[in-house]
Amino acid sequence: MAQIKIAPSVLASDFGRLADEIQAVDRAGCDWIHLDVMDGHFVPNLTFGPPVIQAVRGATDKVFDAHLMVSNPDRLLEVYAKAGADVITVHAEVCDHLDRTLAQIRDLGCKAGVSLNPHFSEECLRYVLDRIDLVLVMSVNPGFGGQSFIPTVVDKIARIHHMLDGRDVEIEVDGGITAETAPAVVAAGATVLVAGSAVFKGGTESAYRANMDAIRQAVGAL
Repeated sequence: MAQIKIAPSVLASDFGRLADEIQAVDRAGCDWIHLDVMDGHFVPNLTFGPPVIQAVRGATDKVFDAHLMVSNPDRLLEVYAKAGADVITVHAEVCDHLDRTLAQIRDLGCKAGVSLNPHFSEECLRYVLDRIDLVLVMSVNPGFGGQSFIPTVVDKIARIHHMLDGRDVEIEVDGGITAETAPAVVAAGATVLVAGSAVFKGGTESAYRANMDAIRQAVGAL
């Protein structure tokens, strides 16, 4: 089994103490920090942008995993790279020239990811397989935290895993990930688990550690 990474989504954290929350999950043993960027247009919610990411970049040296749920990612890539994102993921649905967008992300020195909403086919990946470092499979409809996992994405993860054919590409899953849902997605081929509510419940560093340990234990990675 590939090493399973846990990427707490700060969308579920206390925004009033964002830097402290990031440090707490860092000390509690997370692998990445997942940053849900929402523009209020592509998705019906608004979160934060480059100034906030830049402000908390110094709180940890863990990978900053920026998921751009925005309608116009191409003109924003450089500012997110400068703010400190290590991975920049865009939605295939909004990229007119996906190949070029991914090449630009890599040219900025970041790893390039493609996100697929639950309804969107993975077939678009076939033509950019050599441009991607990560595929983000949405297991809820994007825009809000705390939603229920959509079970049909498990088969999609398995198809993507087969399509990648051994390439060094992470399969990340975001939405409704808990100790109960994680085993199925890992068995299908997922290597990065984004968890918001399931990590940040309890509100303390010790709770965050226990929550992540429970997920790791469920997938046999502890």
